[in-house]
Amino acid sequence: MEAAIVKTADLDVHHGLAVIRRKGTEGGFSLLEVLIAGAILTIGLVALLGLFTTALSSTQSSQMDQIAKERATQMLESIYTARQTNQLTFGAINNVGTGAGVFLPNMIQLSDPGPDGLDATADDITPPAPYVLPGPDGLLGTGDDVTLSLSNFKRQVQITNALNPDGTANPNLKQIVVTVQYPGPTGNLRQYSVQALVSSFR
Repeated sequence: MEAAIVKTADLDVHHGLAVIRRKGTEGGFSLLEVLIAGAILTIGLVALLGLFTTALSSTQSSQMDQIAKERATQMLESIYTARQTNQLTFGAINNVGTGAGVFLPNMIQLSDPGPDGLDATADDITPPAPYVLPGPDGLLGTGDDVTLSLSNFKRQVQITNALNPDGTANPNLKQIVVTVQYPGPTGNLRQYSVQALVSSFR
């Protein structure tokens, strides 16, 4: 006795088992859908590559910023130290051409202190010693260290009398502004400035 086969629109029953029949053709992606997906993926990868480039540029920029900050702060500290140790008189804390001033006034190449131990004076040593930075391994003092030249760095020291509340110059108080200028990753000039006051009274 043969088993009865009952067929419906969507269901075949054969030997007591129900089998669902698929209607229509099998689904898939059209060529247009594949092209659109590929374009979206490409845009995402290009954006990710741009992010990596920006991150690398920011890393180098932050190193340059830190060096500029250190050199500007070092300049101020050398003036304060010279004043506190009586190496400089209050009158000598001026730009060259102003009284007994010893500090060079213009934006000049960054230098290391000469025999007098003061930055931005006539006996400075140029170019300054390069900075040695850790290489890809992140360790200083290994074979992959990177040497960074400071020959593109410039510094300016501006010393003026501070002003009284009425706008007149205060002969007992001087304002010192140290600016370090350096090229950024894209070639644009960046600068870092620090300022402080020094008094004739100690």
